[in-house]
Amino acid sequence: MRHTPLLAALLLATAAPALADAALTGYGPRPAYLIGKLPEGELKSKLQSCIGQPIAKSEFSIAHRGAPMMFPEHTAESYRAGAGMGAGVGECDVTFTKDKELVCRHAQNDLHTTTNILVSDLAASCTTPFSAAAGETKAAAECRTSELTLAEFKSLMPKMDSADSAATTAEEYQGGIAGWRTALYVQEPTILTHAESIELFKELGVKMTPELKGPSVDMPFDGFTQADYAQKMIDEYKAAGVDPSQVFPQSFNLEDVLYWVENEPEFGKQAVFLVEPDDSFDEQDPETWKQDFADLKAKGVQYLAPSLNMLVTPENGTYAASAYAKAAKDAGLNLITWSLERSGPLASGGGWYYNSTNEITDSDGDIYELVDTLAQDVEVEGIFSDWPATVTFYANCMGL
Repeated sequence: MRHTPLLAALLLATAAPALADAALTGYGPRPAYLIGKLPEGELKSKLQSCIGQPIAKSEFSIAHRGAPMMFPEHTAESYRAGAGMGAGVGECDVTFTKDKELVCRHAQNDLHTTTNILVSDLAASCTTPFSAAAGETKAAAECRTSELTLAEFKSLMPKMDSADSAATTAEEYQGGIAGWRTALYVQEPTILTHAESIELFKELGVKMTPELKGPSVDMPFDGFTQADYAQKMIDEYKAAGVDPSQVFPQSFNLEDVLYWVENEPEFGKQAVFLVEPDDSFDEQDPETWKQDFADLKAKGVQYLAPSLNMLVTPENGTYAASAYAKAAKDAGLNLITWSLERSGPLASGGGWYYNSTNEITDSDGDIYELVDTLAQDVEVEGIFSDWPATVTFYANCMGL
């Protein structure tokens, strides 16, 4: 059987960890497909000229939870797939268990959608047990890592992040995977602690960007303070012998970022303040912005990571750097953005991640129009993506 370059890369990355670098052998079909959807012009011609180029690791390409478009997020398999597509940076979203151990999950309370907990012996531990859909009431549940010991957490089986809101049984609730994702790569994926993710990223030769997730429980938690939590995450990099230059700690909580700046300056100088828009935000109207860029810079924040929709605005029928993006750059902040490839097909406008530009988003080719604007006009340092090959291809082509 002949393998496509991407399939060969992913098979190598998943089956043979020592061959991770050898897995960087192809982008798969998606970049060429997206390029084909671009209108004729300079960008399309440039990207077409790079089809067939060898793949190379790029720190401009950040694997958002690995490669969760097709692999269960925050699993070893997902991380290997992301590195196999040339992402130079990997992300573990960090939360904690009942015994205060750090693990990789997007949220402390997402086990009901990202693992098999509802159909396991641990279902009774859930904060909100499964309730079936009835009439107009949707099926629901809530299960937290903070209700489980580390050993219990490690017994869970990860799955694609999904839930069937029409489910009448816990088994049915396991479904609901978006049609543009897949269940092809979900057989016995490997759940990870934060420390295990560090060792895997070291093996893969990628930098690391852990995100300290907001707790779902009140803090302090059994004496565990927010500062303890922020410090413990950094301590695990120290224990693993990771140079601070390889780590970009992130948080939506400015106090976490400032804690690192003040208490762990070697890590803090690369700490990333994540931000997202509220309902009043207008990327062109400074009166609606919640961030004071000069103040952030004065406090020692060097990296700001707004969502995609904050950094671009429509201009003459295409994407352009927003006033928000320009002001942040003028203040001397380095910009990173999130997250590409989470919107599915773009024919209907792209949804939340494109809500500042829905009116001009109507084709999958718009992904590369957006990436080009973010790279060339906004001048971001990196782009998080659920399918890193898309960003890696652009970065390699443009020499980023």
